[in-house]
Amino acid sequence: MGSIDFEKIWESILYNPKDPLLFNSGFFIWFFAIFIITYSFTAKHRNARVLTFTLFSLYFFYKACGWFVGLVLLSAVIDFILSNSIYKVQKKSTKKLLLIFSVVINLGLLFYFKYTNFFIGLMNDFNGGHIEPLKLILPVGISFYTFENLSYTVDVYRGHFKPVTRFIDYLYFLSFFPKLMMGPIVRAADFLPQLNKPYFVSKQDFAEGFYLIFSGLFKKIVISDFINVNFVGYVFDDPSKHVGLECLLAIYGYALVIYCDFSGYSDMARGIARWCGFNIPPNFDSPYQSKSITEFWRRWHISLSSWLRDYLYISLGGNRKGKVRQYVNLFITMLLGGFWHGASWNYILWGGMHGAALTVDKIKLFIGEKLKISGRSFFAKALGVFFTFHFVCFCWIFFRADSFADAGAMIHQLLYNFDGAVWKEIGANYYAVLMIMLLGFVLHFVPKSMEEKVKTGLAKLPLAGYVMVGLLLFFIFLQMKTAEPVMPVYLQF
Repeated sequence: MGSIDFEKIWESILYNPKDPLLFNSGFFIWFFAIFIITYSFTAKHRNARVLTFTLFSLYFFYKACGWFVGLVLLSAVIDFILSNSIYKVQKKSTKKLLLIFSVVINLGLLFYFKYTNFFIGLMNDFNGGHIEPLKLILPVGISFYTFENLSYTVDVYRGHFKPVTRFIDYLYFLSFFPKLMMGPIVRAADFLPQLNKPYFVSKQDFAEGFYLIFSGLFKKIVISDFINVNFVGYVFDDPSKHVGLECLLAIYGYALVIYCDFSGYSDMARGIARWCGFNIPPNFDSPYQSKSITEFWRRWHISLSSWLRDYLYISLGGNRKGKVRQYVNLFITMLLGGFWHGASWNYILWGGMHGAALTVDKIKLFIGEKLKISGRSFFAKALGVFFTFHFVCFCWIFFRADSFADAGAMIHQLLYNFDGAVWKEIGANYYAVLMIMLLGFVLHFVPKSMEEKVKTGLAKLPLAGYVMVGLLLFFIFLQMKTAEPVMPVYLQF
């Protein structure tokens, strides 16, 4: 028998920038196994449960992004102190001053890491300067936990929520590892009350968690990663080398890639949380079934769209100052929502197009109500789904393309070099990819009632049944897994 290589074990424990800890990484299985065993011994005791989960969460974040875990600790300390100060002081002006300080600190950290080089580039372009970009690395998850911090202090300021008085409770909420890196963006008002409930996981909870975890892995590994590595990445890397039909299929493919990647990760986060006795609200609700762009944003990245509505759109005035102001507020909200995704003109244009579409949608709805026009027929709904999906796909071109030039090249190929005659060659070369794409869209349109039946059936399984199903799915994942790990799309945001 060979001796134990302690040095290799120690290296695997430390942060490795080339192999960050993700839900779909091999190391996560060991991490989660040790966590769930340890958690099971402390779950019945509130304080021990909180401490255990927090320590594992901080280690998870360290293993995912190194010493940037310090930013989570720093922001937790700042907002814990500020939120309690806002709650205690009586003077309105002091409360507002403390809130402004919280907003400046949180957005200042986000701005520094995410947008500094973008504005340095703008300054260079504007005045012909030669300021060197800073060598900054974007901390993983900073966009998500910044918004959680902001919603917490704003809710305390508005009187919607009483802040916790124990720092460990706030750190637990902020660092909760299932949702730390890529959301969902969880509100403290939804999360923290669950902390004081006795730990209990019913058969239905376990079945729900199992379904969410493994369906999330299926979305990520079998659908998103496979399509991305074997087709979408090739086309978007240089659209000019591909005919319009290939570009169109790649756009449809990317619609699945980004949905299955992000919603798959969100489902895994919710499933793990469910096994730990917490209920995190869903972040996606079959968005490509939407009949309008307004409905799409009620179904896509729900935690972000609801955050933008409650803390930006309403703060700008919402719909309280007339129709024209409402449309302007919508457009600004989506423009900034696009900018939240990244320091790039592509994201700003993407957000602006969605803002314009939401405005048109509101105007159309207003006119329809005045003229008493109903769009409830099957044909109207089907047409709505078709146009909404294709508008969203058109916007994905700018979201995914590395530059305006690449986006323009793809649109050029669609309009002037479609060449539908090569469909047989494309079908032969990308048969497996096209079948996975078909599977992805079919699963996306599966009725919710069928999902509920699967969960109900899982709840009736004995432990051996779960093991068998889990092993079968792991076998499928191993067959479909790419040679190199595919980083989640929203990890960069």
